[in-house]
Amino acid sequence: MFPTVREVLALDPVRHGAPRVVAGDAGLDRPVRWVHVAEVPDIATLLGGGELVLTTGIGLPGDDAGLRAFIGDLADVGVSGLVVELGRRYVSGVPRVMAATAERRGLPLVELRRATPFVRITEAVHALIVDAQLTELRATEEIHQRFNDLSVEGADAAEVIRQAAELSGCPVVLENLSRQVLGYDHAGESAELLLDGWEQHSRRIRPAGRTAYDPDSGWLVTAVGARGQDWGRLLLRWPANGDVPSVQAGEPAAGPPTRLSILIERAASTLALGRLIRRDAEGLERQIHRTLLTALLDHSRPVDEVALRAKALGVLLDRRHLVGVMVRHRADDPAGESGPEAGQARLRDLSEAVGQALREAKLTALTSAVDDNSVGALLALADPAAEDRALSAFASALRRVRLDAGTGRAPAGEASRSATGADVSRPAPGVEPARAVAGVDPSRGGGVIVAAGSGVSSLREARRSLVEARQIAEAARRDRRDLPIFRLPHVGLAGLLHLLRDEPRLQTFVERELGALLEYDARHPREQLLDTLRAYLEQGRNKSAGAAAAHLSRPAFYERLARIARILDADLDSVETSLSLHVALLALEAVRTP
Repeated sequence: MFPTVREVLALDPVRHGAPRVVAGDAGLDRPVRWVHVAEVPDIATLLGGGELVLTTGIGLPGDDAGLRAFIGDLADVGVSGLVVELGRRYVSGVPRVMAATAERRGLPLVELRRATPFVRITEAVHALIVDAQLTELRATEEIHQRFNDLSVEGADAAEVIRQAAELSGCPVVLENLSRQVLGYDHAGESAELLLDGWEQHSRRIRPAGRTAYDPDSGWLVTAVGARGQDWGRLLLRWPANGDVPSVQAGEPAAGPPTRLSILIERAASTLALGRLIRRDAEGLERQIHRTLLTALLDHSRPVDEVALRAKALGVLLDRRHLVGVMVRHRADDPAGESGPEAGQARLRDLSEAVGQALREAKLTALTSAVDDNSVGALLALADPAAEDRALSAFASALRRVRLDAGTGRAPAGEASRSATGADVSRPAPGVEPARAVAGVDPSRGGGVIVAAGSGVSSLREARRSLVEARQIAEAARRDRRDLPIFRLPHVGLAGLLHLLRDEPRLQTFVERELGALLEYDARHPREQLLDTLRAYLEQGRNKSAGAAAAHLSRPAFYERLARIARILDADLDSVETSLSLHVALLALEAVRTP
């Protein structure tokens, strides 16, 4: 926002005085916050730092000690520089002791060899400062307007990051709590250099505060989150070339302009808001089904209201045994299809198949797509003992429906409305039945996963069953078995952690347990103590076996374990501590696995 001493010396009123820098030229890039005219030796007590002091020298001390003290006081208070007009007190030049002291303290000292009205200098500099402030205000206003528009439009993360990079002219990176890059804009720089070794580099960026500048790395950082829960960080590198401005010894590092702090905070709030917004283009009836399922998953509506609206749709949820079910494709991108339109058609086809299967199995349920990959259903059963039988009937019906579609035949039965209230027998407009299951093996009925949560007896507990089903479906993607129904006993610890990999609380757990060791490895990449800890734990805390697995001698392995214990402040001989660390290692692998 402020001009530098060098820029002030280039102004016409200053150039008229024939300026000459006699000391402290290394400090010419200091910002000038204001210009002050002074003719008394104790002026430093009246200054606040950042001023360019103008003087004729008529009131300065006549002895060397007094001049040293005068220059020292100005340097201590943090003035930007001292300009002395020759002719009144000093004719041929400033005293040598003044120049030597200024050079030693790094204070720019400038002579004006021709008489110059100081008022013209102050007017020119202050006009420059005011213009810069107005420019900053206009830039800030544009930032607010730009991100307001992005919030209203529901822009995705990539667009928000692109706009932040465009407005700042600096590289911008969005990461999660595990230091994985979710999105970035390299602002014309090399993306490879920007992201190379990002996790280790990011762990060394440790600003103080929610939004702060880390001068050691040159990154401006802010937390990203909403409703009291952070899920990532947004980072902006300033200056754009990555070279952190050098400063004089003892001086604080100069931070980025205020407008960049405003920009990154507005971008972060827009990202957080966008994550909360969900839009769909389904029909009204399906929208209601999706609204009710989403309300159960997100606690966004009272359960009594959900039950009342579901009853109006013909789905009775009160006094019923409820079972959450999730159906999803194993692969996110089936062979031969790509692009958002194909993905939407594929999800719509799966939703149609689930509805048709529920009708054929004579089951009552709320059903709808719940995200970009999954179709959810909340089964409402009159008899809890019929849970296994109902799930088996649904899985068999779904397989038959998809087999019929895969052979090019329309699903059995006339078009009708299922217990879900949706028309499920017709394929989506413009979609041929045979294409509805493209990319799967209809001979095996494979390609989709059906997962069911634990049955519950109350609508207030329905969320637990739905969430459990979604987690099981996600984890089952790593399971090659072709089971008709996946239930919780089929999911191991590694699968469970994999499906929870995007959960901020899991990432926070990993950072709490292993953060100190990860930061140590980032500073000492040749040692990689994390691998040593993994070998120790995977060998059941058998140190001899661990040393062999790590290809280290036992003394070296023991020394590394002792170092790990000190870094983590943990007792590696403790079963409970080792168990916690082993779970954290598995979780770390899960969050690092796409």
